[in-house]
Amino acid sequence: MDSHERKILDFEHRWWKYPGAKEQAIRDEFAMSATRYHQLLNALIDRPEALAHDPLLVRRLRRQRSRRLRSGSRRPLAAEA
Repeated sequence: MDSHERKILDFEHRWWKYPGAKEQAIRDEFAMSATRYHQLLNALIDRPEALAHDPLLVRRLRRQRSRRLRSGSRRPLAAEA
């Protein structure tokens, strides 16, 4: 896992500390769209290195994704966080 991927997980862990909307914080922090950020995050949480880096966060995000897939919802990965 590279430093950019670690920054994504760290941001996801603490994003609520940013003032304003999460989408704007993503653009400010990573210079990418929220859609691209969530695509990367979704792929990242399947990796064992991500689980080792922040097991509580990764397990929570995996549970949210599983619930979302079962319900058919199309909300972004961290919208329930």
